[in-house]
Amino acid sequence: MKKISYLIISFILLINITACSGYKPIFSSTNLKFEIADYSIVGDKKLGKQIYSKLNIASKANKDSSEVRSIFILINVSKVKKATAKDSAGKILEYKIDLKTNILVKDYLTEDLIIDENFSSSISYKTQNQFSETIKFETRSVNSLLDKIYKEFLIKLTEKFQKT
Repeated sequence: MKKISYLIISFILLINITACSGYKPIFSSTNLKFEIADYSIVGDKKLGKQIYSKLNIASKANKDSSEVRSIFILINVSKVKKATAKDSAGKILEYKIDLKTNILVKDYLTEDLIIDENFSSSISYKTQNQFSETIKFETRSVNSLLDKIYKEFLIKLTEKFQKT
């Protein structure tokens, strides 16, 4: 009886492991065949460079492909941090960060507009007892917003490239 149950469990595990072996995401950066020929960053340079570095890594994934499109990217990022809750003494209890990004993509050779898209995200976080912990929360929150905007942009770019 034990051998049969072990055999059944092993068979079920084998099926589950091999069931997802051919998975490929629809909106993957490996499907995008582009190369950043030139770029410009406006607004918050630090945040703009973080977005650009992620895009640059995605563009280098298909550098050897023959169907690579050269593009120009303009990244405009603005960050607004404001207090949303205070206690009776006036001490700030919670902050909200709004990240507004405009990304413009043009074909480098023909200067045809590919994408001119605005992305906006916000997140709130509570202050901590230690200032350094609050700064860590702010940094994590901003990185989370940047990842969200980057993923939304990749989806838009994939849609545009698949149409053309």
